[in-house]
Amino acid sequence: MFRFATPLAFLLLVPWALAAWRLFRRGAPAAILFAPMHRLPARAAGWRVALARLAPSLFLAGTLLLIIAAARPQTHLSRTQRNIRAIAIEMVVDVSGSMQALDLSEKSAVGYNYKTRLDVVKEAFAAFIQQRPDDLIGLVTFGGYAATRCPLTADHEALLHVLKGVEIPRERTDSQGRPVDQEEMLTAVGDALATAVARVANAEPKTRIVVLLTDGDSNTGVITPEQALEAAKKTGIQLYTIGVGSSGQAPFRVRDAFGRDAIAYGNVSFNPDLLKQMATQSGGKYFNVSDHDGMPQAMEAINQLVTTPIARNIYAQYNEHYLWYLLSGALLTMLALTMQMQASRRLL
Repeated sequence: MFRFATPLAFLLLVPWALAAWRLFRRGAPAAILFAPMHRLPARAAGWRVALARLAPSLFLAGTLLLIIAAARPQTHLSRTQRNIRAIAIEMVVDVSGSMQALDLSEKSAVGYNYKTRLDVVKEAFAAFIQQRPDDLIGLVTFGGYAATRCPLTADHEALLHVLKGVEIPRERTDSQGRPVDQEEMLTAVGDALATAVARVANAEPKTRIVVLLTDGDSNTGVITPEQALEAAKKTGIQLYTIGVGSSGQAPFRVRDAFGRDAIAYGNVSFNPDLLKQMATQSGGKYFNVSDHDGMPQAMEAINQLVTTPIARNIYAQYNEHYLWYLLSGALLTMLALTMQMQASRRLL
């Protein structure tokens, strides 16, 4: 199906028509008395006169093509509708400093394949997205602050691209070595859940869930986890919480005094009771992930949730045809202006 994407551009035909009338209108011939006719050249018409007569037509043709290009002619291939079964999922991923711990690394015969907690979460999340091609999935990340990285979308390629860029903020210091933006390394669970609930509350599928992946206790934020839980319960949203790691000592990748990579152990805290409470009171489920294989198992359990039938419009690609009109119109317009300048030149 052929169409113009911006048909209002054809309003430019009004001044174009006035310009055409002005260029080609026929008026009374003008003349002056000139006695010494012998001083005029024997041949009055020449190539300059031909250029002057042709230039207006070329200019009008070029501007007409430019107007058509501005209207954006397109070929719409197709639009179909199909019935699918889907749920709305808002993923909430912790990117606080403790997600740099390496305790979920995969152990092999030759040693550990070191990966941070965030790396393991991202891998499991990406595999989960690919198993749910029809679901509406969004992404919220949080440390000391909650941020919507991707709204609910069926464009999972775009979502995976956004997920790939999720990183833990680097701890920065000022010129005197004091930490800057240290709050970003904290964990605002309540703010993150409230943001996710707001994003998924009005989704089309009846089954709407929030999947929270965190390794820490809530220690900052404006909204408490209890307040976010109440908001989820009032809107009928189920919370599935995944506790990543455990409390106690966890390995971290650090730099030694010589700038080399090294492994050091640091204390990490974990509050499974809060995660269990939020999951059970909202009708969801709690999972504890303490090793590399635990994360895929938790995501597989969520993968078994009941879906909702919805109708989805699928739009095919539009083929744009404005480029030919744009190039042709620009070429004719420049040619007409060049011809007019040549015809208007006078020999000194």
